Order: sequence, then C-alpha cells, then structure tokens
Amino acid sequence: MEMNHQPRPPIAFRSPGRHGYAVEFSPYLPQRLAVATAQHYGIAGTGTLFLIDITPAGAVLLATFDWREGLFDLTWSESNERLIMTGSGDGSIHLWDTNCPTDPIKTFKEHSREVYSVNWNQTREQDFVLSASWDKTIKLWDTNRDHSLQTFVGHRHNVYCAVWSPLVPGCFASSSGDGSLCVWDVRRSEKPRFLIPVSKADVISCDWCKYDQNILVAGSVDCKIRGWDLRNPTKILFQLGGHTHAVRRIKCSPHSKTVLASSSYDFTVRTWDFARQSTPLETIEHHSEFVCGLDFNMHVPGQLADCAWDERTVVSTPKSLAALNT
Repeated sequence: MEMNHQPRPPIAFRSPGRHGYAVEFSPYLPQRLAVATAQHYGIAGTGTLFLIDITPAGAVLLATFDWREGLFDLTWSESNERLIMTGSGDGSIHLWDTNCPTDPIKTFKEHSREVYSVNWNQTREQDFVLSASWDKTIKLWDTNRDHSLQTFVGHRHNVYCAVWSPLVPGCFASSSGDGSLCVWDVRRSEKPRFLIPVSKADVISCDWCKYDQNILVAGSVDCKIRGWDLRNPTKILFQLGGHTHAVRRIKCSPHSKTVLASSSYDFTVRTWDFARQSTPLETIEHHSEFVCGLDFNMHVPGQLADCAWDERTVVSTPKSLAALNT
C-alpha cells in the first residue's frame, strides 16, 4: 500500500497524571506508538505504558499497561510485533504482550537501581535486549531465558543509555554520569573496547548514525551535542549548540545520514543537520515541561513523536524535516 507522506498538523495525546519519559514508534505499523510514563514525575508512584494509534481524526488509545513503579524507557521487539520491553524505577524490566493488557508476561529483576534504558537488537542476528541502570551496569538479556546472559561493567557512575549499533552485530554504545561514552562488543569481552571522554557533565543519551557504522553521537547535561567517527575517536567530528538545558535524548534520522533530532530539559525539540551547520535547523516549542522522549517514524519520513512531563505526547512533521524529504 502506498503511504501518503504529506505533512499533517500535529496530533497530541494527553496522559492525565502520567509524565512522559519515552516514546517509540512501532517498527511494524506506521500509525502505532507506545509511551512509557511515570506518576509524580518519576520520583514516586506508579507507571503506565500507553499504546496509541495516530489516525486522521486524532490519537486513539488502544490499551494501557500498569506497573507499581515509574516506567523510564521502552523498546519494541524486532521479531514480534506484539512485544514491548520496559524499564522501571525499581530496577526491573518487563515484557508486555500488547494483546494482553494485564500484567507483564515476564519480569526480570537483577538491577539494584533504576533502569533508565532498554534497547532491542535491530540486526536480528540474535534476539537480544540491553538494559542500562543507575547501578552502573548494563545487562544483556534473551527474553526466552530467566536470567541475564552477561553483565557489562566499565562505567563509574549511573548508566543512562545503552543502544545497539544498527549496522554492526553485537556492538553497542553506552553513556554515563561519569562523562563518558563506551563502545562494547558482546562477542569479545564484558569490558568496553574503548572509552571516549565526552564532558565533565553527565552524558545522558547516545545514538548511532543509521547510514555510517562509525558515527556515534551523544547529548550531555552541558547542553551540547557531539559526534565522533570511531575510526578516530580521540577527535570530535562535530559539536552542536543551541539547547539551554540538558540534552535528554538524541535520535539519528532513519531517512537522512546527517540529520538528527534532540529533546531537552529546556522544553524544546530541535532538529539538526551536522553536515550543514552547528546550529539548529528548527526549534520546536510545543511543550511546557521537560521533554524526555523522542523518536523518528521509520515508515513516515520527517515525522517525529515526543513526550514530556507536561503529560502530553505530540506527533508532528517539523517544517525542517518535511523540507528535507521533498
């Protein structure tokens, strides 16, 4: 079926009493997304996973999934369109079946502190999930087993993010409160292959270029976005400035090699082309609180979803991204 990629007005979904931490489009259905949220800004209370369809008439809530602690991240399965993994404030991760909106079909509890990141392997060589925690560790999971396969230790502070390379099987990157990025190979060692000093501030987010296996980007509390070519990791490839508070999440475009988007505690989402300029292509201001979650729709060029502590998830096609895809 041919997709209509014309820009549409922004569509917002409200999650009353639940503050947005992560949003991700389904890799299977272009209109579907999930949002991980927490009560009381994640400081206390419960968490809810929302399953939503975006239609021409607006956002349609399909199901909700509740957990006893806040949910800080989510990742869709790359092998089963019904499965979603979430990470929680109590150190657990959960496997949900979207056809069964009750309890998780599996819960894994090995981390001793908050799980701030979960990520499903995209290469499909093996069906693995990463979890990154404030207990300074990263764990590797096979959802068919009851215990983690490996624990990766190398950071000296909270691990905020761990994300698989979309192009190199078994390779992933992680970012931490110790101001560093680490690059790992699960087939070789439980220690990092190398470490990149990024900043004196916490490095909250990282992501891989979808078209060049050597390009890795990171966002930090110092408001900067930086990129590296791993063939020469001692030299910064680019640095982008514009945010006025911590860069909470970075996502590289699945449609353009040099385009990325970022969300921040300055209440904005910004788009960038690191090959053209070091300032934002566009600053998007449709939130009134910290913007924590961000994702590109791989099926619809130029479409973004973001979620914030203002209890709103917004799906939009920023002008800067629409222009790049015309």
